[in-house]
Amino acid sequence: MTSFKFAALFAATLAVTVPAHAQFQLPTSIDGAKALFNKGKNVVDALREFTLEDELALGEGMASNLLGAAPLYNNAAAQRYVNQVGQWVAAQGERSDLTWRFAVLDDAEANAFAAPGGYIFITRGLLYGLRNEAELAGVLAHEIAHVLRKHQLAAIKKAARTALGKEFLSEKAEQKMARSGNGQLTPLFRELSNIGTTLYARGLDKDDEYEADRMAVVLAARAGYNPYGLPSVLQTLQTVNADHEGLALMFKTHPPFNARLDALSAVMAQGFDAFERQPDGAERFKTSLSDPVSPAKPKKI
Repeated sequence: MTSFKFAALFAATLAVTVPAHAQFQLPTSIDGAKALFNKGKNVVDALREFTLEDELALGEGMASNLLGAAPLYNNAAAQRYVNQVGQWVAAQGERSDLTWRFAVLDDAEANAFAAPGGYIFITRGLLYGLRNEAELAGVLAHEIAHVLRKHQLAAIKKAARTALGKEFLSEKAEQKMARSGNGQLTPLFRELSNIGTTLYARGLDKDDEYEADRMAVVLAARAGYNPYGLPSVLQTLQTVNADHEGLALMFKTHPPFNARLDALSAVMAQGFDAFERQPDGAERFKTSLSDPVSPAKPKKI
């Protein structure tokens, strides 16, 4: 895709982007949610395949838990910009059934998170440690890939069979709804959301992370960005001491950066050089995040 076509398509996307105040709002109620379990059906069997409604409910629960731990960054310009870039990159995937939501968390630690249903978070610590839009697109694409491949859902199913004992599962087998009449998650779905939230501290399987990296560079290239944005971020993070307090969780929950770079190098050696001249959006990145009235920004990683 030429730079001109990329710029035109990206501008068209921004033109239909939702207003800043509406970019990230959790649903307040879902009346008439579809039945999760048929009467008498074993819950463990039902967990083998989540419906779209289940995915959305779990994602909302996990997103709520994250926002309870770290509030949204009070910078409308940054929120709007990240949402715009994220929406464009997500449009390159196959999940048109999702309403994607992107947000910046007010956390100085460098990290990014995804929740089922299209909830994507990046911390201000990581956002302001990046150098250009291609790097931002690469980071968001990695998290988008987790949702596209339903990595968190698979991990929740696996963990639920261990964490939720047979007695609990049997007791909840008659629960037909993901939500109660007032729109709140049912006890079972609250438990599943809590299980999903623990993944942020424990991490996903290494194979999931490698797959998300591979998909991220493809999504970035499709979106018209230099696909080496994500490898560039990993190279920067690789130079940081593992004891750096701002990267403690990322070091704990992800494979070593050098291993991820080696895996990506093997993949990208096969034809990605042709996309290296696609723009990195450095100037737009700098301009979009230079809000003079925003709170003090953290130092670079």
